[in-house]
Amino acid sequence: MIQLHDLKFEPFISEGKITTAIDAMALKINQDFEGKMPVFLAVLNGAFMVASEIIKRFEGDCEVAFVKLESYKGTETTGNVETLVGLNLSLENRHVIIIEDIVDTGITLAAIYKIMEKENVADVRIASLFFKPEAYQKNFKINYIGLEIPNDFIVGYGLDYDGLGRNLTQVYKLKKENMTNLVLFGPPGAGKGTQANFLKEKYNLIHISTGDVFRYNIKNETELGLHAKSFMDKGQLVPDDVTIKMLGAEVDKNTDANGFIFDGFPRTVAQAEALAELMKEKNTEVSAMIALEVDDEVLVERLLERGKTSGRKDDADETIIRNRIHIYYEETAILKQFYLKEDKYFGVDGVGSISEITERISKVIDSL
Repeated sequence: MIQLHDLKFEPFISEGKITTAIDAMALKINQDFEGKMPVFLAVLNGAFMVASEIIKRFEGDCEVAFVKLESYKGTETTGNVETLVGLNLSLENRHVIIIEDIVDTGITLAAIYKIMEKENVADVRIASLFFKPEAYQKNFKINYIGLEIPNDFIVGYGLDYDGLGRNLTQVYKLKKENMTNLVLFGPPGAGKGTQANFLKEKYNLIHISTGDVFRYNIKNETELGLHAKSFMDKGQLVPDDVTIKMLGAEVDKNTDANGFIFDGFPRTVAQAEALAELMKEKNTEVSAMIALEVDDEVLVERLLERGKTSGRKDDADETIIRNRIHIYYEETAILKQFYLKEDKYFGVDGVGSISEITERISKVIDSL
């Protein structure tokens, strides 16, 4: 396994397998272009390695150009203009072979095809070392394919991650982190805090409470804490991007964690999407939203009983309690739909002993 920047990659395709694939591509190209003099257009940056190997194996005369597709905003109303940088020869009536390191969506290929039409080429063919059929969105035929691969993120043999990995002679794929990340929900009085404590011990998870994170950052006057406080002092809501940065910092403190329990976040679909993006950046995802379901009357009874010892005014007033419960359902209704669509919503009966409820939640987690 290797690490590039913040991500880990595991071996995927050996150098020997790549060489065999290139040999087969070159054999077919030699057969198709016997007696012809093609122009090889290697698309930078990624294709430099595979292009050199294919061109070395070509048995006839050929010309070579290393080109790069460039997009920029023009002065005309047409908007984006695309051109091939490095194209220093005429392609009119020529046989062109475009060499790519990888074809996934095919969007780059479509732009190059348009340019080929303007150049009035005799014909154009495409050679790609790697091809992702699951990701491909175009109808252009890929004439010479080295290896078909799943829609994984890969590096090596010309492919990079943020500038690193191009020089690797074998290919690595992004290592999937086997983490359990839970969004834990429950109305006031459902016992969410109690269950979070049991679950973090049982599954060795990190419990991230939004409230605790805010208090820590504000108390310690971190840059994010001061930024958040500037909004709170004005009676304004803290922007989502500030909150997600605080949560991201907590995640970064625990890089070897088995997973996380997110408590108090997300509250909106925008926040749920931001959390999904944060998890994606960490090469993982939200595993499930677990919501403790308790009848309103049971909740009111629990909170009034808790109010006798907690000292919290909002636990002693039934009107306030019912309003808090109402707000919870308003906030979570749309989130329930969000996670249902992803098949990640799990409602759990929150009535019974602590151990019984823990067992119900554990069955959900164990099934993930």
